[in-house]
Amino acid sequence: MTPPAPPRPPAPWQVVVALPIPALDFAAPHGYGGAVPLGCRVLVPWRGDLAVGLVVSEGEGGAGTHRLREAVHILDDEEGPWVPPATVRAVTAWAQDARLPAGLVWGDLLGVGWEADLDHRVRAVAGADLGAFGARAPTRAWADAAAFAPGLLDAVREQGLLEEAFRPRPRTRPVVRARPLAEVPAGARRVTVLRAAPQAPATLTPKGRVAWSWLAQHGPQPTLSAWARGAGVGAGVVSGVLNAGGAGYALEDAPPPPAWTWLREVGPAESLSAWAAGASADGVALTPTMAGTLAARGWADTVPVPASPPALPAPEAAWTTPDPDRLPEAPAWRLHGGRPLGRFRTLAPRVLRLLAEERGVLVLAPDHATLRRAWEGLSGLATAAGTRAVQVSGALSGVEREHSWQLIRSGGAGLVVGSYLALTAPLPDLALVVVLEEGSDAYKLQSGSRAFVPDVAARVAAAHGAELALVGGAPAAESVPLPGAVLPPPRARVHVVDYANPPEQPELGPLSGVHLTPGDLGYPISHDLARLLRQVQERGRQAALLAPRRGYSALLRCPSCEHTPGCRNCDVPLRFHQTTRQLTCHQCGYHESVPDRCEQCGERMWKARGPGTEWIAAEVAKLAPGLPVYRCDRDRQDDLAPLHAGESGVVVGTQLLLSGQAPPNLALIGVTLADTWLNVSDFRASERYHRLLRQLAEWHPERAPLIVVQTFQAEHPALRVMVEGKDALAYPAAEERARQALGYPPHARLAQVEVAARDAGKAQVAAQDIFDALHGAGATAGEVLGPAPSPVARLRGVYPYHLLLRARDDARLAQLLGSLDRPWKARVRVDVNPRGGL
Repeated sequence: MTPPAPPRPPAPWQVVVALPIPALDFAAPHGYGGAVPLGCRVLVPWRGDLAVGLVVSEGEGGAGTHRLREAVHILDDEEGPWVPPATVRAVTAWAQDARLPAGLVWGDLLGVGWEADLDHRVRAVAGADLGAFGARAPTRAWADAAAFAPGLLDAVREQGLLEEAFRPRPRTRPVVRARPLAEVPAGARRVTVLRAAPQAPATLTPKGRVAWSWLAQHGPQPTLSAWARGAGVGAGVVSGVLNAGGAGYALEDAPPPPAWTWLREVGPAESLSAWAAGASADGVALTPTMAGTLAARGWADTVPVPASPPALPAPEAAWTTPDPDRLPEAPAWRLHGGRPLGRFRTLAPRVLRLLAEERGVLVLAPDHATLRRAWEGLSGLATAAGTRAVQVSGALSGVEREHSWQLIRSGGAGLVVGSYLALTAPLPDLALVVVLEEGSDAYKLQSGSRAFVPDVAARVAAAHGAELALVGGAPAAESVPLPGAVLPPPRARVHVVDYANPPEQPELGPLSGVHLTPGDLGYPISHDLARLLRQVQERGRQAALLAPRRGYSALLRCPSCEHTPGCRNCDVPLRFHQTTRQLTCHQCGYHESVPDRCEQCGERMWKARGPGTEWIAAEVAKLAPGLPVYRCDRDRQDDLAPLHAGESGVVVGTQLLLSGQAPPNLALIGVTLADTWLNVSDFRASERYHRLLRQLAEWHPERAPLIVVQTFQAEHPALRVMVEGKDALAYPAAEERARQALGYPPHARLAQVEVAARDAGKAQVAAQDIFDALHGAGATAGEVLGPAPSPVARLRGVYPYHLLLRARDDARLAQLLGSLDRPWKARVRVDVNPRGGL
């Protein structure tokens, strides 16, 4: 008879930790017989300690599987996975296609749950002798794991000789509580007093007899001095009575301090200071020092109590919309144009219906301003549908994000509005993923995985079978082929100051005239813009000027030899900051004082080029004396409360301006040099410029301020569609057709391969090796562009070279990137769907 085959061990798990490494195989915990807990967090042994990991797939198993370290504990096995399994599969597949370590991607996108507060107890398994591990090894009695060195526990754990128990530690907060009177130490409750003897000694002097009589009549006294003052005698007299036996020290119970009585009646205080403040407010004299003394004597304890849930952002008032749902029924669709409130009202019927069906809706925003507007426009729908809306973003504390996550996970919230950190939220039955302003560069993570969040969001939506909605002021060219709706554009008044060819626009009044030459137009603030600023001042209105950069100027240049001071670490000119009199590199942060002389020719004078916020603010102050001028950039954020209160003034800033509310009486918006957004080595530059103009046109929720655009490219199509009042689809549709002819997204998938080394020659050789490897793997000439030096030849001390991969679809791009999976002689980074410059 053939013996039965031995039971097959459970399949290993692939687990990621929040580090830039691939997923690692771990065996299931000892005795575990369930399915692979996809999306659950687990504790795994890591570098001599325990780390929180996320199960992302089943391991491959095979030979050597029995030698894998075991996962120690499953954190989420009772309430369901921490991340929905469909989301786990989508994100992990995207990381694999992008050839990025899974831990790097998950560390970026999952912002909740990598730390666990646990009560961890350990003991030796039955019959185990841990003497070989030292005298401080665990015994058969349960003990707190903190009493042992983590490395010792891991060594015992690896041998299978350790039992471990984990229990979530509830979140608590310390409070000051009045100790029950019976538990107050006797020494604190009793005091030493002076008590008169039953009979006066015969040896007392007349004054001594007076002192004894007073003490016998008035009762015990706390001190000799108090006795002497009460009896009206000197300190020597009462000391004589004490020495003669006419009085003695005795212990007696004292009445509780009034501060203790107050604390017992009012309830626990948040701190000693809060106890002192509350008691003093009710007429009980108490200072924080006195409160500390009472606590030290045992009248009060600082004890932990369960912490109440953190306060989350409150939703807006509930509202419903009678409008019918006119949006497409498709796996992916778009909604653009109009103003934010109009877009949200158009989107509302779809969101309201899905929430009423108890399905989940996820809304992603690229920045805080967009998130705020989305919360104001959509959060009330959840209340109307009988559920709750929560936020998940970096603006919340870790405790608040975790509380929001638990609400979502338990089904208590059906609508999630957040940043990229909300992408993996555990919404039950996800039905709709809304990506706001899908073309925004703010979705591009600047470090780590460099993921472009809308790409990953599309994978997540597809994995859940949910609709993907792209909603914003203007569609990205990649969104144009999708079905969708375009709302009428908000009224926009645009005046162009053409520095190359001065225009005449009589329909906007007598501003620029044909008699003005380019030199007469004025720079950096044109005569047209200066005239309008004076009108703003005269009429008590408000203006906003958009500067191309922070600081005073893009660079300083010697007027004699044209030398420009540059960064020591990067091949870029140093930016001049007038306020600090510093030259600063905006790439690496290097800074130095402005040199007295040119290091090339010795000239003392410097000529500033490329105005920034400081320069433009100074020019406004000269052109409109008395008009309040504010700044808003990364270096300085003035208090704009006077503007928001309706006072007249002008604010000069970078695009950071658009993250706040528009001033209520805004009459003028000036783009001081629009070409800055076009002169970038990026095929998306003009699309980015057009999106900025649309954002300016809808910045004020009700009014249509005059937008003055100063430019050398007045006939650029991205600007002309605004001047002519065309809808939000006009320019992106033309851009999409141009990209089809050139083979750029959405008609191709791109990836940038950056090869960098501290030696330029080494970087160039490695880049050429990668080029050869790609072609050796079957890449065609049209699929690999480069290698070429970066537009910034040296950056933070290294020399980057770039190759651009252009594939027909994600599958082909993954094939090309697969040929890079080997060591190279330089640092290699892959950026799928690069943004902001090639």
